[in-house]
Amino acid sequence: MNLVDTIQENVAVAVTTLRTSKLRSALTILGVVIGISTVMAMATIVNGVQQQIVRTIEIAGPTTFYVMKVFSQTPLNPDALPKWVRVRPDLAEAEADLIASLPEVGYAAIWAQTLARLEYQGIRTQPTTLNGADDGFTEIMGGELVVGRWFTRNEMKAGANVVVLDETHARRLFGRVNPIGRTVSVGGRPCEVIGLYGPAQNIFTPPGAENGAIIPFRTMDQQYDIDKTNALFIPVKPRRGVTVEQAQEAVTVALRERRGLRPSDRNTFDLITQDQILDLFSQLTGAFFLVMVSLSSVALLVGGIGVMAIMMVSVTSRTREIGLRKAVGATRRDIMFQFLVESATLTGIGGVIGIVVGLGLGRLVSSAINATAATPLNQTLWAVGVSIGIGIVFGIIPARRAARLDPVEALRYE
Repeated sequence: MNLVDTIQENVAVAVTTLRTSKLRSALTILGVVIGISTVMAMATIVNGVQQQIVRTIEIAGPTTFYVMKVFSQTPLNPDALPKWVRVRPDLAEAEADLIASLPEVGYAAIWAQTLARLEYQGIRTQPTTLNGADDGFTEIMGGELVVGRWFTRNEMKAGANVVVLDETHARRLFGRVNPIGRTVSVGGRPCEVIGLYGPAQNIFTPPGAENGAIIPFRTMDQQYDIDKTNALFIPVKPRRGVTVEQAQEAVTVALRERRGLRPSDRNTFDLITQDQILDLFSQLTGAFFLVMVSLSSVALLVGGIGVMAIMMVSVTSRTREIGLRKAVGATRRDIMFQFLVESATLTGIGGVIGIVVGLGLGRLVSSAINATAATPLNQTLWAVGVSIGIGIVFGIIPARRAARLDPVEALRYE
């Protein structure tokens, strides 16, 4: 009998054994199912989030970069800033105008963000992202103006109380009523609705982080509190034919000259590229995934110990069967191989169930955060290998015990 036939026969024996002890088998593989499903769910979610981040960056364009007062991996507390941050001047609208005038730059404007509720006739939303920007908003964020218009130049200069609403939020507030020309409360301040904005379908916007409304930057600067350390920035797009490095060098030189920095002085601003943003999110999601893998490893360890315990019980209860097999010519190797295959089959089934459950949970959570999650093939293959490997590793001791049984004593066992 060749190896393939031997494996098939042992798998069939293992499945028959599992059927005769359904409850015991189910409890045994529960730990494996929990561990594998946790890993697969996290892998699916992380994969979906990373894909959405990449797509969002593609919307803005891989050449877009941002000027900020300071770039920090975690938002700084504006009420307790370290001294090296406090001494940096805030970004100014005039600096954005200077950058926009550079021959290497195709677009630049100063933007800001804050959170605000939208309200109309007693109906109001949860706090949502309020953007202070200009009529070039879609050039950076993608999407399109669905109906109405963007701000006029005079409205942007005067800081007029006008707003372009996200069409989803407008639907919640107005229902079937046409919102154009009506007055809505934006963070407690009345604004006339002049347009509806449809965001790009693949932009990474978890619930609560949608771009709920856009108002002129000067309106936000004059009437709202802005965290000028974390939420004030200048998006910059190089002119066609100009590289990111060339545009960044031009922006750096212009800002240093405007701020009167000497050659030995460090920059009092930071330039952030799309690659840096992607690297930051990759680090965050990678660390999150690593933590979840560590936690799921505990479940896998518990499952492996359960498999070993059940296989030890199985060896004891099948002592006469082992003795009979040895009496008709089965070698120690055959007996050991039989129990290893049975153990691997047990955990393999648990792994398959865990993969199905994990992928289902991952897709469910990904849908809830508007992320399109593809099946993580590498993690799927890894999960199958790990589950089978657990069965082999934790099945060695029971298998060796079965292989060492004396056939005469085994046949006498009651």
